[in-house]
Amino acid sequence: MKTDVEELSPTRVKLTIEVPFEELDHAFDVTYKSLAKQVRIKGFRPGKAPARLIDRYVGRGAVISEAVNHAVPELYNEAIQKEELFALGQPDVEVTKLEDNEELAFTAEVDVRPKFEVENYRGIEVTVDSAEVTDEQVDEQTSTLRERFSTLVGADRPIENGDHLSIDLSAAIDGEKLEDVAVSGYSYEVGTNAMLEGLDETLVGLEAGGEATFKTTLVGGEHEGKEADVTVTVHSVKVKELPELDDEFAQMASEFDTIEELREDVRKRMSEVRRLQQLSAARDKALEQLIESVDVPLPDAVVDEEITRRRESLEQQLAQGGLTKEAYLESQEKTEEEFDEELTTGARSAVKAGFILDQLAIQEDLSADQGELSQYVFEQAQRMGVSPDQLAQHLVESNQIRVAFTEVVRGKAMDLVLAGARITDEDGNVIEQENAEEAAAKAAAVAAEESLEVIEDDTAETGADDAEVEVEEPKAEEAKADEAKADDAPAAEDK
Repeated sequence: MKTDVEELSPTRVKLTIEVPFEELDHAFDVTYKSLAKQVRIKGFRPGKAPARLIDRYVGRGAVISEAVNHAVPELYNEAIQKEELFALGQPDVEVTKLEDNEELAFTAEVDVRPKFEVENYRGIEVTVDSAEVTDEQVDEQTSTLRERFSTLVGADRPIENGDHLSIDLSAAIDGEKLEDVAVSGYSYEVGTNAMLEGLDETLVGLEAGGEATFKTTLVGGEHEGKEADVTVTVHSVKVKELPELDDEFAQMASEFDTIEELREDVRKRMSEVRRLQQLSAARDKALEQLIESVDVPLPDAVVDEEITRRRESLEQQLAQGGLTKEAYLESQEKTEEEFDEELTTGARSAVKAGFILDQLAIQEDLSADQGELSQYVFEQAQRMGVSPDQLAQHLVESNQIRVAFTEVVRGKAMDLVLAGARITDEDGNVIEQENAEEAAAKAAAVAAEESLEVIEDDTAETGADDAEVEVEEPKAEEAKADEAKADDAPAAEDK
């Protein structure tokens, strides 16, 4: 087999592959065995008909077509490995020459991972927020804990904001009572404005047993948007009573004997959270600097796939939440053009980050073993709220184990960058990484999303197993394989 590689751009190549017919013997053997099981020739059992009769029965052209369809993916894979190319997605294949018993020639255009080196990734300097925990912040956290142990007691006074009530609500339009717009014994906190407009203002000043009527616009139901007279009746008024912040509270709310011990534990826990937030922020900023420092050409097709994936993901989330894209843009105070620009920028950054981390993994010979893959599946399953077995089975059944492998390897590459970074807070204090590997893992855990969207990632596949070539006598026509979908960026492929 003869292979020639033409670089169409830094991210796309064209392979010209020429193969003598004698090198297609294996493809023809497989084809004859397959066809022999499908055809019925008198005098021969299924699968036993000789090749010359199959040629005559189904036609030599059909045999050649089937053999070429089988041979092209294997030949393409062999050429990719021989030339040490990292293909992204499936190739565009065109048979250019097909002469029976002489030669097969075809071209394959495919996007490839650009060739570059990641340099100066050690010693990146980043600045993060201070992790200092103030007394006011400790007070706020302690107050939150105090709220959890509050009790409601009756109040013999006019209603004020913050009071907890038991109320009845009824409504009428033009004097006609609305049977479907009524609630009884409803618990409501005054001042939350969580129900009808005007309710809170009407309640303030009333007492238990009091009643008042106000006009408002109904929300929800068949009368939505209509103005109605709403009557509210107050059954009880209660106020929230908070426990004293003393040693007795500490013993009730925690394992500590004194309030000072409890406050010190709150401070310690907050400091640890701030510490993890520092490492997470350092990880993000280090990656941003790495992306800015490395010049990488990006394949348009891969970027377009990432843009499409992100757009479809957002639209799916909006649909699940019952929102329209217009409502989302309005809430974000963005125009359609600003949204598209932001989407494109994010997609390009994600693709570029993937290329860089993949290349760094290659340079440092990073890989992932079974234990690391299992740990990744376990952590992602926890975030998704499913069992590790369920997620592992999904990855296997959807042929996405490479996704997990890629994410683990990229994570290790980013760990390497973070471990070599110089991290300081806004006050100039150096953030020590006593154990770089452990620190990086913690930072990655904090940075990880709360849910995992498992998608297909075929961008690293160098094979074209699904490519088919339609062949007609006496020549072949162009065959085009489906483009592969991209994850956040192309994955590193084993040479």
